[in-house]
Amino acid sequence: MNLVKYIKYNKNRKITLEAWIFCMWYRFVIFHIPMKFLEKHLGVRDGESPMEVQRCDYYWATRVSYEVNRIADKTPWDSKCFVRALAARRILKRRNVKTTLYLGVGMEDGKQMIAHAWLRCGSFYVTGGTGEEFAMVAKFRN
Repeated sequence: MNLVKYIKYNKNRKITLEAWIFCMWYRFVIFHIPMKFLEKHLGVRDGESPMEVQRCDYYWATRVSYEVNRIADKTPWDSKCFVRALAARRILKRRNVKTTLYLGVGMEDGKQMIAHAWLRCGSFYVTGGTGEEFAMVAKFRN
């Protein structure tokens, strides 16, 4: 399917475009801005959004989750979990949906430490899965 048809017939074209732009933006930010400055913009540290949210918030969270994960797989740059979580969070924040961003670490094959980020809205995990296999290091509420 060519790009024109994809955009023309995509009912989520606005979210798709936002996902593309924010994935690109946060990929740039992660590599060019130190984490101590970025942390100020992540939200309230150690805060957590409610586990129960309105039905419309779940609606937005599922749509954004689908689009961000789909677009992040197709970007010419590497859009890993932190980029996906930040992009989804920004899109949901624009729609006044409360989320919690989690940062964690784990062991890969028992040898190498890896970092992971995931985003939760209510009881729905928007990006990054549940993060059960990772030890949570920080969480941020918007």
